[in-house]
Amino acid sequence: MTQKDSLWFSNPTQAYQDWQAREAACADRRPFSPRSIIQHQAMFEHFRRHLLARGTTIASFGTADVDAFWQPPNGRTYSQTTRMRYVKLLDRLCRHLVFAGVRQDNPAATLLTAERWPDEEPTPQFLSKAEDGRLQAYLKLPPVDLASLRSQAIVAAFLGTGITAAEARAADCADLRPDATPPYLVVRAHGPRDARTIHRASFAVPALRAWSTRRAALPIEGELLFTLTPDGRPITDMSFGRIVSETLNAIGATNVEMSPRTLRNTFCRRHLLAGHSRDEVSRMLGLASNRTCDRISATLTPAYQAL
Repeated sequence: MTQKDSLWFSNPTQAYQDWQAREAACADRRPFSPRSIIQHQAMFEHFRRHLLARGTTIASFGTADVDAFWQPPNGRTYSQTTRMRYVKLLDRLCRHLVFAGVRQDNPAATLLTAERWPDEEPTPQFLSKAEDGRLQAYLKLPPVDLASLRSQAIVAAFLGTGITAAEARAADCADLRPDATPPYLVVRAHGPRDARTIHRASFAVPALRAWSTRRAALPIEGELLFTLTPDGRPITDMSFGRIVSETLNAIGATNVEMSPRTLRNTFCRRHLLAGHSRDEVSRMLGLASNRTCDRISATLTPAYQAL
């Protein structure tokens, strides 16, 4: 075993990042995209923390530890697609660790036979109207400290503007216009998506305005609107997920996937219920097609109207 491979015992997070950067690749041997690498690192870190809580390690976990990963409230809300992505990640990781001499077996290999990609797209996750209302009210509560103010602003941005995690991560302080009439957020062009302006929902204004004012007074490097560190590094998907999860747990919304995507879907559904056209809502979301709105619209049938 090389010194590089021994890092899996002393600092598995760093070892995983190094492996991703140097060797990890898709099934066709093409390197993963930068976005996929970020997502994989967040997933790995989530699983590593689960193992730490169970008193085991990357080098020694077994199938029982993976089974336990699905049992907490967060795990029980994972879609079939999310579970499959985790199993494929663990299988890819364990095959490498066996080759490197860090592990003797690959417990994820047997799990691949039990998990499969869904035959059709799952019903999108969203908050019910009652849960949406409770969350809006929660975001108006006085924050107890700086961290809770930041968390309120982050959740308010997802729920009140429908932006993606990547868009929230890239937002600058100047992109938020809290004192305009009406207040709005500028989402800069990225990838295939054009720049767009989103008027913020009224319930999101107080938290975002308060954070904007507080952020301007903080000794943080750079211009990013949402950051957790003094050096101004972007927030990771894992941190966004933790913030959303803690907030949804606080209002008792534990039956959905606790992610920014759920809040984005809730934003979409709220506007469709209010009578906005699919074209209009798709533009709000920065989408070139109505595919997402079509999937959300399917939840507006009579069977879903109470939700």
